[in-house]
Amino acid sequence: MLKGKTIVLGVAGGIAAFKTASLASLLTKAGANVHVIMTESAQKFITPLTFQSLTKRPVHLDTFTEPDPSELAHIALADKADLIVVAPTTANVIGKVANGIADDMLTTTIMATTAPVLFALAMNVNMYNNPIVQDNVSYLREKGYQFAEPNEGYLACGWTGKGRLMEPEEIAAWIESFFTERDKPRDLAGVRLLVTAGRNAEPIDPVRYVTNRSTGKMGYAIVEAALRRGALVTLVTGPSELAPPSGATTVQVQTGLEMYEAVMARVEEQDVIIGAAAVADYRPKLRHEQKLKKKEGNLLIEFERNPDILLEVGQRKRDDQLLVGFAAETENVLENARGKLMRKGADLFVANDVSQSGAGFGTDTNIVTLVDREAEIALPLLSKLEVADRILDHVLNMRTRRSSR
Repeated sequence: MLKGKTIVLGVAGGIAAFKTASLASLLTKAGANVHVIMTESAQKFITPLTFQSLTKRPVHLDTFTEPDPSELAHIALADKADLIVVAPTTANVIGKVANGIADDMLTTTIMATTAPVLFALAMNVNMYNNPIVQDNVSYLREKGYQFAEPNEGYLACGWTGKGRLMEPEEIAAWIESFFTERDKPRDLAGVRLLVTAGRNAEPIDPVRYVTNRSTGKMGYAIVEAALRRGALVTLVTGPSELAPPSGATTVQVQTGLEMYEAVMARVEEQDVIIGAAAVADYRPKLRHEQKLKKKEGNLLIEFERNPDILLEVGQRKRDDQLLVGFAAETENVLENARGKLMRKGADLFVANDVSQSGAGFGTDTNIVTLVDREAEIALPLLSKLEVADRILDHVLNMRTRRSSR
């Protein structure tokens, strides 16, 4: 998968730079064309000769050193790169890129490229947790930059915590997965797809609300996978700490009623509707305008039903539309999913036991069973992005079968 790919490997100044030599070797052995850029600080930890020996290519050190007078080196690298990987990525590099500063060979190349960029973070745990660093990371995520989060463990500075560079084999696996996913056919090109994601926040008073544990990771993974496969995606999302995937039309809502109204206003124009949100079934009947004061005794709150979004979409949808729902259960998982499939007029339900390890809210993995009117397909433990692709594969097959009838 990496054979013939051009990977620009940036090395910033950190003790973890010695690991990058192993990464350069792994990528070169896999057939990639690896071009190394080192910052001045990186050269204090490891020599350019090491990377030149491993990649069989000259190492780029200075913006103003132009080995080929017919081209500008940083522009040529920026143009030919299929992927830029910075490992280790320091707080300094993150701060520069987040603020548009291009003052060395590495940052000028990053600024000039249209290729994807992966930052493999490595730094002291307190530096990593610094709000300024985290703000810069969040900002760059929103702009589409990719991140390999640091591992936890003993750090060279003597601290123990999150800050160790991801192992070279892990970064190489990420790169392999990136190209595998990127090179998939755009088999959903032009398909209009609406996804709901996240939780709802049902207010009790100005400072309190009722919610659930959903983070939106599964729904956002579906959006990311669908965009990569060419779909025209609308994301209707409740509160989530995740940055909405770039390329989707995003509608932010808070309550279950707001989510219902947002979906119903857009459902007619969709080809596929996927309800991955953990929609609140109930909301407080009375929303207090002032903060409720603590009193003696118990507090009783009366709840009323929210509209059932999937049920109503199932009743309204046309024959050429597909409806996919999620059944997050803790018991009788398949029985509940089958019942919801029929009762709500859906075409497919994704059932999962959220009490299982690796399948609950907030995890990066999931264990699901795809339940339609003809079959049930149990999937093993997979990343949520892989689960998203399996769901979309199933949707695509259902659309193909339907169109051939």
